[in-house]
Amino acid sequence: MGSYEYFYPGSYSTFSPRGGYGNVMGNDKYARVSAGQLGATTSIQTSNQLSEVAKLLNQGIKNIEVSTISAETFEMIPKSHLKEINRLTKLTGSETSLHAPILDPSGFTQQGWDETNREVVERQFTNIIERAHDLDPKGNVPVTIHSSNIAGTEHMMDPEDKKKELIQKMIAVNRDTGQLTPLTRELKYYPGQVGEKGEGKISEPEDLLRSVNHTDWTNKITNLAFYKKEADEMLQGAVVDLSPAIIRSQETGEFGLNPNNPSEIRAYERMKRADLFLENVQTSFTGIFDNAYKYSDNPEVKKELKNISDEWKKFSNEAQSGKLNPISYITEKSRIIDISLQRLSDLERNQKVREKGDPYPNMFIPVEQFAKEKASKTLGNVAFNAYKKFGETAPIVSIENPPYGMTVSRAQDLKDLIKQSREVFVEQAMKEHHMSKGDAEKAAEKIIGATWDTSHIAMLRKQGFDNKKLIEEAKIIAPFVKHVHLNDNFGSTHTDLPPGMGNTPIKEVLEEFDKKGFKGKKVFEGGNFFQNFQQSPHPYVLEGLGSPIYTSGEGPTWNEAFGRYGSYFAGFGTTLPEQHFSMYGGGFSALPTELGGQIQRRGSGFSGTPME
Repeated sequence: MGSYEYFYPGSYSTFSPRGGYGNVMGNDKYARVSAGQLGATTSIQTSNQLSEVAKLLNQGIKNIEVSTISAETFEMIPKSHLKEINRLTKLTGSETSLHAPILDPSGFTQQGWDETNREVVERQFTNIIERAHDLDPKGNVPVTIHSSNIAGTEHMMDPEDKKKELIQKMIAVNRDTGQLTPLTRELKYYPGQVGEKGEGKISEPEDLLRSVNHTDWTNKITNLAFYKKEADEMLQGAVVDLSPAIIRSQETGEFGLNPNNPSEIRAYERMKRADLFLENVQTSFTGIFDNAYKYSDNPEVKKELKNISDEWKKFSNEAQSGKLNPISYITEKSRIIDISLQRLSDLERNQKVREKGDPYPNMFIPVEQFAKEKASKTLGNVAFNAYKKFGETAPIVSIENPPYGMTVSRAQDLKDLIKQSREVFVEQAMKEHHMSKGDAEKAAEKIIGATWDTSHIAMLRKQGFDNKKLIEEAKIIAPFVKHVHLNDNFGSTHTDLPPGMGNTPIKEVLEEFDKKGFKGKKVFEGGNFFQNFQQSPHPYVLEGLGSPIYTSGEGPTWNEAFGRYGSYFAGFGTTLPEQHFSMYGGGFSALPTELGGQIQRRGSGFSGTPME
């Protein structure tokens, strides 16, 4: 069978209408989705998006999403093509949106993260947004941008409390290097914690994160102390041998070595080598101090770091004043490093510090927290650059939830990212554009929002969650939604089926959006469907959503039309076949005589039939 469009689902009538897959929106006519709200995507595999748009327009589709997942594919689109797409949509009364290439807005690549990567991506997205403006120079064309492109936190239901949610796997990121570390919930056996029956202890990712931060901090302090010990061993003997030079310095006020005393010269050489070790220790300590001050949220830790900073400031002032001779400078530096390392080590044992929080910096944090911080800077700047150039007609930066399991794929994380991106926009608008805070916030809300993909979030179900969780996610994100990717699936893998062909609660999700006044477009991403079944998915989208056939909204719907005649209906047969014209021509002379023509009958009038 070439198509499954006409599988016969059983007898039914127009009084009990249902199509091949049913109407997921129910029989309430006010819940049905009109064809004018629906859209389709172009093929992601070609840069000839002009041809792709024309194909969709020929199907009568009114909302078209230009989709180019690859940055290289997007770069191959000639600038004239986007303008020509705009002319086509104006002629046909249709509208367009754009799916931007998938780039990680926080700046992660296969090589890891750094700020340079983030700045490059910001420039790429700025260019994409500016080009998208050609699709609709007088409106606000939605541009969908994935919130991330890296693995993120995965959740599970609490096996003991089905209403509670646990973290099964967390991805931690080093805030200084961008290094990623997976932390998985697992059973571990620790000394002193093995039960009578050999049971171990479940280590939660949150506990493992604290352990990683504690271990990282302890290792850094321990390594510095080790190198400091080597420097001390060199200094210890050198200072004794240099005692005569120190005494002379105190008497004369000037430091000098006795050229006739080889032991003094050798001792001074050892001291200089020790100073090289101390310089390395000091450099490493400076980095540790910087990270500790930036990444610690504990006020008591900040207070102790300030005291350490004051000690170093005092030492620096003495060195610059010339009060310290070369030997005194090195020995004093050694003393200050000792004091600093000891104070950092004592933080963990300080009860006052522990009462206020972790006694060590949070160098490793969940990747969602890190990604939101970095991506909001990128997306907020991209939106502001577009607004600065195009004003009220700037494209909409519509941030999409990626498939569940990626970073920033849950509703709360996406909501946080949108709010942080808006804050970046407002700050820039007030600073560079001299806008009032109220006007800047209004503009930010207009052009920064969410694209919610129903099949992406549905993958939560592979972790044991039910459809109620998907509806809860919809409630959280609903006030921020500008655009919807209306795809169905079964929750296990990232597949895109037309609504009604899977088991995603699409009706309930759309109802949550409607409660918040959502008026955007609902686009079905049909590339995978077409690739597998070699036919347009749009009729099935119309059927599954119960779209009215007529623009008035009255009368039959597409799911009723699919089922009205059943799959046994064969149509009216071939009308006006080509052989009639080749046999009889366009006039009357070639007709049979009984019909007014000139062709004489040969044989029975039923020639060639079983009745002859």
